[in-house]
Amino acid sequence: MQEILITGAGSGFGEGTALGLAQKGHNVIAAVQSWPQVTALREKSSSLGLKTLRVEKLDLLDKYDVAHALKFKFDILVNNAGIGEGGPMSEIPVDLVRENFETNVFSALDFTQRVVRNWVATGVKGKVVFTSSVVGLLTVPPIPAYAASKHAVQSIAEAMYEELKPFGIQVQTINPGPYLTGFNETVVEAGLRWLNDDVNFIKRDAFKKVVDGLLGKPEGRLDPKDMIAKMIEVIPSREGKFLNIFPPSSEEWVKSYQQQLYDRTI
Repeated sequence: MQEILITGAGSGFGEGTALGLAQKGHNVIAAVQSWPQVTALREKSSSLGLKTLRVEKLDLLDKYDVAHALKFKFDILVNNAGIGEGGPMSEIPVDLVRENFETNVFSALDFTQRVVRNWVATGVKGKVVFTSSVVGLLTVPPIPAYAASKHAVQSIAEAMYEELKPFGIQVQTINPGPYLTGFNETVVEAGLRWLNDDVNFIKRDAFKKVVDGLLGKPEGRLDPKDMIAKMIEVIPSREGKFLNIFPPSSEEWVKSYQQQLYDRTI
């Protein structure tokens, strides 16, 4: 059984995957952002009788949390922690984009670099899994800043895949489609807190219409249990694809979108 650290395990995919992997018998360190999340997940784990799930606080922007977490022993790192900012890229305040990148890109990169440095020094042939997104491979209008951060994550993973191969360290991405975890809905709602019809040329009603077109349909509100089951399958395996887009309809969406880019004119 594997020793697995999952960041962002306080809710959504991270929590469900941590619990599911522990139920499979893997030793899991579920790293969550806040102390209330620590308490809540420890209580849930106890109620399920899980003996192999350990819950720790890890805010990747807290240097003391990071220093503490680097002492843990694990051979699979799942970079799952992330935040999102919604709203049109042409007008979103740049400080919000910067915060999005700080959590989703820079803090994850910094933590991963430290982990793999330790692995190389001690001869651990580990594995790094980045929870990217289908929007790491395409861009949708309601959440372009979040998509840009996931494009960066995707590129980082592609680079590390080649760089770490000589050291026996594997790298792969998991790219979920539009599942109904509540994350996508809160990301687009975040855009409404700063969009102002008296200031912005892209109006709130126009933004809401785009959001409804993406998330208001059943295919934009998929059951997260399916994605969690896929993550439980992919994460501990030492064989598999580098790119894991799920469900299959999202993979077709990506291929179609990227083909359209070749054909796009201005």
